[in-house]
Amino acid sequence: MSLLAFLGTNELLIVVVLALVVFGGSQIPKLARNLGRAQKELQRGLAEGAAEADKAAEADKKTDDTA
Repeated sequence: MSLLAFLGTNELLIVVVLALVVFGGSQIPKLARNLGRAQKELQRGLAEGAAEADKAAEADKKTDDTA
């Protein structure tokens, strides 16, 4: 489940106001951009890890078939 599923409208409004106070209006777009880049890098790393795991599993299967 998503974290936002547990938050109502009032709670989201409070979070947004606190973010503006803590980070300032000019820093929010930079923060969002960096979070987006971090998420994209994480997804890329997970995809690479899954591809490597698939290659290793296939190599193990080929080794087991020849033995």
